[in-house]
Amino acid sequence: MKNIPDTADGQTLFKIFVHNLNRLYFAKRYLDQKMPNLIEMASFKTLQLGMTEFWEDVKKQIARMDKIYDVISEYPSDKNCNPIKAIVKEEFCLNEKHELSILNDMDLIIYVQILENINITTYGLLKTVANRLNYDHIEQLLTECFDENVDNDELFNLITKEYIK
Repeated sequence: MKNIPDTADGQTLFKIFVHNLNRLYFAKRYLDQKMPNLIEMASFKTLQLGMTEFWEDVKKQIARMDKIYDVISEYPSDKNCNPIKAIVKEEFCLNEKHELSILNDMDLIIYVQILENINITTYGLLKTVANRLNYDHIEQLLTECFDENVDNDELFNLITKEYIK
């Protein structure tokens, strides 16, 4: 049994890249469709504004990923099991309304932050693989997406602090 994995060749790295890009892409596309409903669920005005900003970032990230697909001459494929999309679809039981609106809003914040942390991890992996494949332009697009997710995670931390001060 080896303790160190074999170094992936270029073809394997490309497959890893496309596989994870597809996962993230279809999760973002599904989330984009769900955002109007999620924004409407928020009762706290600052949370609604934060959710709207988050949605704008989702749209920008989808557009960047479309550019990446063009650069690598690939088409998005949703043929594999997509655990990220499954988490997006699960919606953290957001359809269960609580008597206190703060509970609903906190569930929404937790849901978004779970997604953001998954995105941060996935974009980090994609950046690493893009670097190994010498995809400098793609790495920059991924860095922009990564940074937006980090910023959004912090935004929702600040919204939580404002809400429960």
